[in-house]
Amino acid sequence: MRPRKPGAAPAPDPRPLPARVEAVLAELRALSTEHDRVNLARFGIDAPQAFGISMAHLQRLAKTLGRDHALAAALWETGWYEARLLTAFVDDPALVTPDQMERWCRDFDNWGVVDTLCFKLFDRTPHAWAKVAAWCPREAEFEKRAGFALLASLAGHDKGAGDAPFLESLSLIEAGAQDGRNFVKKGVSWALRRIGGRSAALHQASVALAQRLAAAPERGPRWVGKDALRDLQRPMVAGRFKG
Repeated sequence: MRPRKPGAAPAPDPRPLPARVEAVLAELRALSTEHDRVNLARFGIDAPQAFGISMAHLQRLAKTLGRDHALAAALWETGWYEARLLTAFVDDPALVTPDQMERWCRDFDNWGVVDTLCFKLFDRTPHAWAKVAAWCPREAEFEKRAGFALLASLAGHDKGAGDAPFLESLSLIEAGAQDGRNFVKKGVSWALRRIGGRSAALHQASVALAQRLAAAPERGPRWVGKDALRDLQRPMVAGRFKG
């Protein structure tokens, strides 16, 4: 990749887009290790087209590339797991469109790509809240996971939002908790826990919902409620909103 001074933005790459994509794929191949390939299965990531690269190495590579919307789109189309992870760091949130988010969401096939895209890119776009509403009710497991991962990411990163949109989203969480599939229920719990850590009012509402879910007769909502309560009732969390 192109050398640059520490802290400086990468210089524009004059090569045609296909050549730039091939250069990135060559870098990814060089960074792959058997250890990291084995780790994918260990962490429950089913990605048949994967090199096996640590996130630390991917992030260092991303810094050499800078923001490049066209490159991100082309990397996504390669289908490689790590190339798709790179798009979260390379794409420009201001240029991401609702149609692009929808296309990529329909390609989601493992939680690693879902969470990285939602946590590092999608939640920074102006379309994030609309996609939460659209994706949380979905049937496909990883599209649905994306809705709750995006909601959790907004709860952590959208510092300008008031309590209202998060209070409204609790109905999505209550409905999503009925889905007992592993990656959905974990996404639902993640969203509930992150919302409950934003303010006293949201903490109170989140604890009330978690208690209601924990008392449910069905296994799915009961798991979500108990998992969320363990976090929401920790002294480090609950103590911030006392008094």
